Formats: sequence, C-alpha cells, structure tokens
Amino acid sequence: MVQYTLAQKPELILTVAGKDSPKARDKAMAELVNLMDKGELEAELADGFSPDQLIPVSDRPMPTGDQITQAVQVLSSLALLKAKVQEMRTEALKVRQKVDLLFSDAPISPEDLTTLQEGFKLLKNFAQVNARYQEARTQAETARQILDQALQQETTP
Repeated sequence: MVQYTLAQKPELILTVAGKDSPKARDKAMAELVNLMDKGELEAELADGFSPDQLIPVSDRPMPTGDQITQAVQVLSSLALLKAKVQEMRTEALKVRQKVDLLFSDAPISPEDLTTLQEGFKLLKNFAQVNARYQEARTQAETARQILDQALQQETTP
C-alpha cells in the first residue's frame, strides 16, 4: 500500500495498492477525480493536476517533539477558550437582548438600565474572548494536523 497527499490539501490521504509507481499514481488520480466528481473534495486545482504532483505520504516531514508539544499547548488553549466562550455566551446574549431596548421608543425600566450598564463590560469581555477563540481555532487547525501526523507516525510500522 502506498499513500499520497496533495500540496493543496495535505490532510487528504489517497491510499492505493502497490508501491509508488506510475500505475499507483494513476490509481490515486482516479480516486482523486472520483472524490471530486462526488463533491466530497473541493480542491483548488486551477492550473490542472498531474500524477507527478502527488506527494507520497512517507515524503512528508514528520513533526518534531517541540512541534508536537506546541501543538498540544495550542489545542489545550483552544479548549480553555471554548469553555470560556460557552460559559459567557448565555449571559452575553441576555444582555444583547436588553440592548434592543435602547432602540425602541418604549421607556426603559431602572432595572433594565442597570442591567445594561453592568452588561456592557460582559459584552466587551465576551466579544474579546470570542475573537481570541476564533483566532485560536484557526491556529489549532495546523496544530491538529501536526498531531495527526505524529499519531500516524506512531502507528505506522
């Protein structure tokens, strides 16, 4: 068995029988075309693609110990930020509903006004944490790929 990937989509693994050869690359190309025809793969292959552009998986560089440690730290940070966002979301949405009162012609009760004034800080904090979470999520994609590569390396004889 030989596995190939694409430079444009390194998380995609195409597995075909045999060893790296023109025939195996043709089989992988057929599998790639099949995935694209089914709509399961949206690769940007604007300049076309040839079997020579397939990258054997064994040729991909394996992550180092430092990269793996950093990847785990990034994923751990993402988990903490996600928990914080989930914890703050309900309260932030309650305050956000009160913001709509500012734009209506109806009078605002003193309780609602107090809730709004106290809630603006919560909204600001939630927005900042959510922005950090979104940024961390983008970074975590790379970390997840590094970890997947390392785990695949561990299980491959």
